[in-house]
Amino acid sequence: MGPGAYAVRANEPDLTHAGQPRIVPMRVAKHFSVVDKDPDPRGMPVIGCDGEQGAVCKEIWVDRSEPQVRYLELEAKGGRRIMLPITLAKVRGKKGVIEVSSITGAQFADAPTLGNYDQITLAEEDKVVAYYGGGTLYATPERAEPLL
Repeated sequence: MGPGAYAVRANEPDLTHAGQPRIVPMRVAKHFSVVDKDPDPRGMPVIGCDGEQGAVCKEIWVDRSEPQVRYLELEAKGGRRIMLPITLAKVRGKKGVIEVSSITGAQFADAPTLGNYDQITLAEEDKVVAYYGGGTLYATPERAEPLL
């Protein structure tokens, strides 16, 4: 229970009606592209809630069934490849950075990894979202304290 909790779902990807993995990187879904007027986050540094850089964006993951961005693939310090839900990221095109308010820069290094970087399983999705969700309340000691 709590912001870092998740259900143990199947360790297999969600599939499209055609039987293909639904959420994949753009290197797999080659027919997707970033619209010219939108900032392309690839190559941008990723900044945590403490203002420290924790990663660099390497790839955009899209949903083949509902054409939209779902995740950003990051390279954390130390070279680990991790995922970031797009709903928890603020892509600041004019600043050239991605801001994440749920975890610190150092905490990117401990984010869950994937078994296959051409698809994400239902279980992996839950773990990734739970990691950042848990950080919303527990990333720093003062977050766990009452506001009053």
